[in-house]
Amino acid sequence: MHIHILGICGTFMGGLAVLAKQAGHKVTGCDANVYPPMSTQLEAQGIELIQGFGAEQLALKPDLFVIGNVVVRGNPLMEEILNRGLPYTSGPQWIGEHILRDKWVLAVAGTHGKTTTSAMLAWILEDAGYDPGFLIGGVPMNFGISARLSGKGAGAAASSFFVIEADEYDTAFFDKRSKFVHYHAKTAILNNLEYDHADIFPDLAAIETQFHHLVRTVPGVGRLVVNGREPALQRVLERGCWSEKELFGTDQHGWSLTTHADDSFDVRFNGELQGTVHWSLSGEHNRMNGLAAIAAARHVGVPPAQAIAALARFENVKRRMELRGTVNQISVFDDFAHHPTAIATTVAGLRKKVGDARILAVLEPRSNTMKLGTMKGALPGSLHEADLVFGYGAKGSGKDALGWNLAEALAPMGSKARTFDELELLVAAIVQAARPGDQVLVMSNGGFGGVHQKILAALSGLLPP
Repeated sequence: MHIHILGICGTFMGGLAVLAKQAGHKVTGCDANVYPPMSTQLEAQGIELIQGFGAEQLALKPDLFVIGNVVVRGNPLMEEILNRGLPYTSGPQWIGEHILRDKWVLAVAGTHGKTTTSAMLAWILEDAGYDPGFLIGGVPMNFGISARLSGKGAGAAASSFFVIEADEYDTAFFDKRSKFVHYHAKTAILNNLEYDHADIFPDLAAIETQFHHLVRTVPGVGRLVVNGREPALQRVLERGCWSEKELFGTDQHGWSLTTHADDSFDVRFNGELQGTVHWSLSGEHNRMNGLAAIAAARHVGVPPAQAIAALARFENVKRRMELRGTVNQISVFDDFAHHPTAIATTVAGLRKKVGDARILAVLEPRSNTMKLGTMKGALPGSLHEADLVFGYGAKGSGKDALGWNLAEALAPMGSKARTFDELELLVAAIVQAARPGDQVLVMSNGGFGGVHQKILAALSGLLPP
């Protein structure tokens, strides 16, 4: 089958393209922004990329158009597909029908931690010899890639197990259900749940409804691994649950943990000690992610002791507290945090790791939710453990511009916070403020104009301060 993917350079659709190619399909695609690193990765797979959404791409005559959720009505190529009655489907539906069918799907859902937990789970299965396929919204360092059918390849050699990051964002302009309803998980982790995606959900109750749609798709022989600390998830389950259920993170029946000073933690199931995780990660959020992964792996037959041992060799995910470099004893970290809860958790995790060292938090609020200003009031509280805060909001009215005043939002922090609308001025201010021993923590869900390397270069004297 020849598929042509509209919106191919997004993380999910790029992963879909790689999987389709590995499965033996001919794959081409287009996007508004075709540039590295995604363009390089896709071209290395032999996937032809086209800049823009011109209607002339119909001349490729694919068997099917696969539509990403960045595509909206008015898109010239999409309009012509509709006008001519050509076959099309969404990315999640195509994945569900062509990649996940006949697989034991392990889906990881939640407002936070989906990528890290999916990576942990895939690594546990890999370490146990299960050779899983996976599609993850980041690059697990243990694998170096974000998607694969299996380690052995496609066809008969492909694994029966597939780990997928299960996003609650909508599927496509013509299918407003959450992506994860298409995956038909047999094992589903419900990691946490709070309000997000203000551009498509009016309130938390609307997201809870989508999560219950996911619960409805899990078979009776399947299993839900649910964070027992989350009232919103309890409300989801109260609507109906037809599968096995295991809670984690509570002292009640199910999976619990006890933390030690070095960030190792004991794992217990129904009160019985299963072992102790010794690893390099920090923070309660990572311990909860690990606990969920251990529980989900047990559903497919991995003994908890084996999963615990595997996590000692887990190398995290790129852009999750990733050290990008150290210059003059000043360390620069990169993290994907963009929701206030994730920002607070990330800063707290670094604080525990570095003790009294100064933390210079550098924030770009660019998610759709943040750009709408829905959670701007929570930013000062989420950043309170940082010593200095440098906020960045792009000028103008483009897609990356904020629709609200970042300086006003951070004003409660007083002189501790400064804001900028020019990247060069931001970098100069950070370099001027930094001193040996400082930890510079950059947080954004985008590329942030390569600010990490700009800071490191300026600290090295390669750029003017």
